[in-house]
Amino acid sequence: MGPQGAAFKSAIYRRHIMAGIRHLDLGILDGPLVLFGGPYSNAQALAALIRAAQDIGVQSGQMICTGDVVAYCGAPARSVAQMRALGCAVVAGNCEIQLGTGAADCGCGFEDGSACDLLSVGWYGFASGVLSAADKAWMADLPDVISFQHQGARYAVIHGGLTDVARFIWPTSRAEVFAQEWAAVEQAIGPVDHIIAGHAGVPFITCTPQGRWINAGVIGMPPHDGQQDTRFAVLEGGEVRIENLPYDAQGAADDMAQAGLPLGYRDGLLSGYWPSEDVLPEDLRVPPSARG
Repeated sequence: MGPQGAAFKSAIYRRHIMAGIRHLDLGILDGPLVLFGGPYSNAQALAALIRAAQDIGVQSGQMICTGDVVAYCGAPARSVAQMRALGCAVVAGNCEIQLGTGAADCGCGFEDGSACDLLSVGWYGFASGVLSAADKAWMADLPDVISFQHQGARYAVIHGGLTDVARFIWPTSRAEVFAQEWAAVEQAIGPVDHIIAGHAGVPFITCTPQGRWINAGVIGMPPHDGQQDTRFAVLEGGEVRIENLPYDAQGAADDMAQAGLPLGYRDGLLSGYWPSEDVLPEDLRVPPSARG
């Protein structure tokens, strides 16, 4: 597994090894689908995503979230309420697993002592304190993998990886990484033609020998590109397109300020750049000289 705390490993052991993989099959979904990840407690972005789906005629039954409903931003309880009212399919992210099992930290996969690791302490403690027992029980009951059929192809939806829910998989990751996770998915639920994932925060589509690996991006934080807009994906007619999501970033930043959360991620919402590049591979980093 990737670098993470003992509490996270303990939660994953209980959920995946002892309890087994939780698989939800949605059946045939041939119409357009909205795929999104990482609402991250950003209630403004989630509201904008719901409006965007309605604008293209997609209802909640045709929406799938790759997890991490709660994370860096300032409205965890409101965001969970929005998601539960929406009723769309949600795969368990590491944040859901950690909060749902009462773990001590977010298990995001950050190196101990890194900037991201230190920043996560503030938001995780805040979220854990304001979420209700019912919200945490909802998180604990989410599936680890979702599958569906679309235009004759079978898709699997996971969070980071299936071998490690908090595994960071990038467009530049080695072919062996994709192959390992593909094999784990197929061992768990049988053959699939394409995989949809999240966690990394950067949307991309990579064609592997097994099929397309589709990262739908996240809606709660910009993809480290200097723009406030976030990203989601639309699957229609077997084709995938990545869409921009404009939303009220200042309102989300104000929620974070009111919650007393650290400046790092709050500044990231407005600048479009992450507070740290600790998790990013070298070839995806943006030199300070290149930032506007």
